Amino acid sequence: MTVYVAIAGVLALMGGIVFYASLDNAQLEQAEIELFSVELIDVDNVKNQAKFDVTFLVKNPSDKAFTVGVIDYQLFTDGVELGSGQYSAMDVALPGRAVFSSGDQIPLKSIFVLTKSETSPEIYEDMINERINSFSAEGMLTTQTSWSTIDKEFSTGF
Repeated sequence: MTVYVAIAGVLALMGGIVFYASLDNAQLEQAEIELFSVELIDVDNVKNQAKFDVTFLVKNPSDKAFTVGVIDYQLFTDGVELGSGQYSAMDVALPGRAVFSSGDQIPLKSIFVLTKSETSPEIYEDMINERINSFSAEGMLTTQTSWSTIDKEFSTGF
């Protein structure tokens, strides 16, 4: 009988931990992300690749502090997909990441590599000559607290 009570106690404790962790979910889902800028960094004419600095502005309108683990995104211009990119802080321990306190907005940067063979030559030339001014991004934002992780889809552009 004692063993059954101990097992029930452990299961109740685990259920309590899961319930407590889920209390953060509603506030984590309030995180906002905006595509802020796409800037040319470098053009490699040998490899026919261009590197761009893609900046996302992440905002925390809730009262709960969180960190951003991953931003997976596809970058578009005029409805044409340029490719996919990722900002990742998963290799950094949770206390070492940028903390988004209530009301904070912090820019997070990612390197996006555009290969000439993966897009049309006209778009590639326009990109490296900085003649494109409108971009959009779609993807998944992963926000975390010490107890909870939320994946939120986003779509943004300028």
